[in-house]
Amino acid sequence: MTQLDAPPSALLADAYANDRARVFHSWSAQGALDPTVIAGALGSKFWDDHGTTWIDFTSMLVNMNLGHQHPKMIQAIKDQAETLCMVAPPFANDQRSEAARLIVEKANGDGAGGHFEKVFFTNAGAEAVENAVRLAKGYTGRMKVLSAYRSYHGGTALSVGLTGEPRRLENEPSVPGLIKFWGPYPYRSAFHSDSPEQETERALQHLRDTIVVEGPDKIAAIILESVVGTNGILVPPAGYLEGLRALCDEFGIVWIADEVMAGFGRTGQWFAWQNWEGQPDLIAFAKGVNSGYIPLGGVVISSDIAHAYDERVFPGGLTYSGHPLACATAVASIGIFEEEGVLAHSRHLGDDIIGPALRDMAARHQSVGEVRGLGVFWAVELVADTTTREPAPPATVGAVVAECKRNGMWPLSAANRIHVVPPCNTPDDLAREGLAILDAALAVADAAIG
Repeated sequence: MTQLDAPPSALLADAYANDRARVFHSWSAQGALDPTVIAGALGSKFWDDHGTTWIDFTSMLVNMNLGHQHPKMIQAIKDQAETLCMVAPPFANDQRSEAARLIVEKANGDGAGGHFEKVFFTNAGAEAVENAVRLAKGYTGRMKVLSAYRSYHGGTALSVGLTGEPRRLENEPSVPGLIKFWGPYPYRSAFHSDSPEQETERALQHLRDTIVVEGPDKIAAIILESVVGTNGILVPPAGYLEGLRALCDEFGIVWIADEVMAGFGRTGQWFAWQNWEGQPDLIAFAKGVNSGYIPLGGVVISSDIAHAYDERVFPGGLTYSGHPLACATAVASIGIFEEEGVLAHSRHLGDDIIGPALRDMAARHQSVGEVRGLGVFWAVELVADTTTREPAPPATVGAVVAECKRNGMWPLSAANRIHVVPPCNTPDDLAREGLAILDAALAVADAAIG
């Protein structure tokens, strides 16, 4: 019996009614919601309570890098549940210790030694960001933190204050000392650049100017998504991360790489920053570390910062830090990545299937302004006019999304973009099928702009 044939949950018939009556959803006007009831999933597909099936081009929230119901992940949860379900953070535990060892190893490029030394475990990405900032402030003795516009770092008080998109506005005022700057985005340059090289140069000069006027001796950290996720899959132009590293070194500033969305195979590397030469001091991670099978996040800590707390107390902690069920799935996930060649497959999907298909769509569809990405982390930017680059209106994007869903592929949309972010282990034929559905749906956008 396949999972699609499995008997439905006894509660499934009431799931929609109970959701609308009792569940309060994030980032939503509650009265406008009409959630689809998901009854099951397998691999890169999921289905609703009526049996309608979609190819998952969202990885749910760009976190299910190994897809749904991977048998080795499920077995890891079962095995750990039978051994030890919970242990408090002050104790040592085999799964927590092994997860930390493996994550540090991957951050150091599979070397025995290296720049990174320890992991502080959290329950999610926002908590990872919060604690990375706490580490940086304690290490430097400074209070200001710089973050980019067009960023998302989480929904807690500090992390949403660091966020550079409109969702932060209703949460203001936020934590004092949070400063924004413009990051590189060649297609919509804040610096009126004519090339990626010029964008790098001008963006770094702008960042330097921001540091100088804010007082270098007051700035604890610069936090940056290595590849910007929700706000457009913005791949940094060559030299930018290396330039960021140089500025941090010059002024004694901690670089925090937010890898919550881009890490663990999404760009074809363990961490997205490994596509370039610059190396951060702290890495905030979550999502893909265990594909969300059990909530887990954390901070990878460089040796210098870790040892700064050898004799002083780190002023933070979480009841479920390093939860054994979650850490067991992280250990299993890293093993699956290695055994099944997931990083190489992610690069293959990007280089040989997704990238070429999207570039072909951009050449043929007048509604597509630009496509960009790495691995299984891509964006299709929809425009109303390719000359002025005016963003496509929400109604047009919504029509494309609806057409995709109608034809069996569930897309992820953000602002005027369709993000192509299937699981990293999606089979070639299924990726091509989903891309063909997107290609056909873009005709709706073409028609809308005439």
